[in-house]
This record gives sequence, C-alpha cells and structure tokens, in this order.
Amino acid sequence: MNRINRPCLVLLALVFWAIQAVAQVSHQGGTAPNQGGNPANPYQGGGTPPPSQQPAIPADPATRAKVHTELGALYYQIGNMAVALEELRIALEADSDYAPAYSVRGLVHAQLREFPQAEEQFRKALDLTPNDPEVNNNYGWFLCQQPGKERQSITYFLNALKSPLYATPEVAYGNAGRCALKAGDLEGAEQYLSQAIRMSRDGGLMPRFLYATLHYKRGNLQLAKQELAKVLKVINQPTAEVLWLALRIERKLGNRMEEGSLAAQLRSRYPDSPEYQDFLKGNFE
Repeated sequence: MNRINRPCLVLLALVFWAIQAVAQVSHQGGTAPNQGGNPANPYQGGGTPPPSQQPAIPADPATRAKVHTELGALYYQIGNMAVALEELRIALEADSDYAPAYSVRGLVHAQLREFPQAEEQFRKALDLTPNDPEVNNNYGWFLCQQPGKERQSITYFLNALKSPLYATPEVAYGNAGRCALKAGDLEGAEQYLSQAIRMSRDGGLMPRFLYATLHYKRGNLQLAKQELAKVLKVINQPTAEVLWLALRIERKLGNRMEEGSLAAQLRSRYPDSPEYQDFLKGNFE
C-alpha cells in the first residue's frame, strides 16, 4: 500500500551522509557490490589510493556495526534490498551481538516477503535487547502486516513507548493507530492517533490521514473530508492511498464531479496500484 513519503530533502541529506560514511568505513573489497561504478566509492579507477588518501577504518567493532547498520537502513529506505543485506552482513560480521542490525535485517526480509527469515531476525534482536524501542517498533510493524496479528502488534508499540530515551514516540503512536484501525479498534486508534498528531514535528501528515480514515469508518464524512484536506494542502502529489480515501469520501457524499476527477487522477498516476484495481472492481470498502 502506498504511504505518504518523507520529504525529499531528508532523503538527500541521508544520501550525502551515506556517501561520507562509506568513505570512512570502507574495508578491502568495498562495502557493497559495485554495479557499474559505485558513487559511494571515491576510488573507482582501479588500483589502490595513495596511503595519505586511504579512508580510515574504525577500530571499534561496535562503531563499524553501527555505521553499516545505518547504511543498511538507508538502502532499505530507498529500495535497494540487496545492498541493504550486504551492509547488514558486514555490520554483524563486525559485531554479532548488535541488535539493531538484526532488526533492520528483519525489515528487509519482510519487504522481500521472506517472513520466516524476518521473524527469526526480529527474535534475535529482541533476545539481545528486549526493551529497545526501535526494535520493538520494527517488530510491531512486521506483525501488523500479518493477517490476524494486528492486535498483537500494538503490544510492541506500547513497549517502545515505555522507554524515556525513545527519540520518535510519535512514530510508535502512529503505527499503533494504524494497526488498531486494521484490527477494528476505533477507540484505541483515536487515542493513539491523537497522541501521534500532538507529538509530530512535521504536522502529523500520516496520523492525520489515518484520522481521516477513522472518521470515514465512523461515517463522519465531513470530518473525514476536513481532516484529509489538511493533508492535501501540504503534500505536492497525493499517494494512491490518499486519492482513494478522498474518492470514497466524495462518493459517499454524492459529489459525482469530484469523485470523477479523483478517479481520473488515480487512473493516470497509479494505474497499477491496488487502490485503482479496487476501484475497477467496485470494491469501495
């Protein structure tokens, strides 16, 4: 399902950071497969750079594991799963007890729909750091994607929120709200999403979209439309998920012209999306 993306500037900053990080932690043979020239590798001409220009290799295994895990997470975010797995392999080669590497590897396997492997990786991460908020949040997200495990997932989001050191509690609240919606717990979803909106630093686009979905499910169509308008006002190009909700709201309100306009946008922008396929089949709920 399509989701509201993070701002592009954040991703560009991460890419710039990744280029610098790879230069600092490169080991012999490179940190990732070199396909047609790796832009993260400043030495592509063959041979070995002069000693004065060779990148320093962090001596601390924990530091190497951390850097390569963060690189693996970056490649996961931009959809390069093969390189993500390679970075995570290097991270765990440096420190086999580095729980975040197992957690991110679980996300990668889940994205590849390799669910038994994902479960195994998350379990390893939880065995090592059962109270780590990021590990709990990631495992909760994984469970939420498994049919029938949506309610179980919320336990792990709440575990993440117990940590006073958790830097992004709004993420866990938003995830809990989404999964409560999927489980049909509308009261719980309202509670979690309200907290996510209150704590969000970016205006709470995702929790606001989910809040609009909550109003739609309750039949509060005008409130759903008002909440969704706050999202549409900010994002440059609505995702298929956003367009689909807007279309269904207008359909129930009887606004045929608006419904037709949204259907045309869905068809032209996302013809292969699950949302457009539902539209073609008449699956509006």
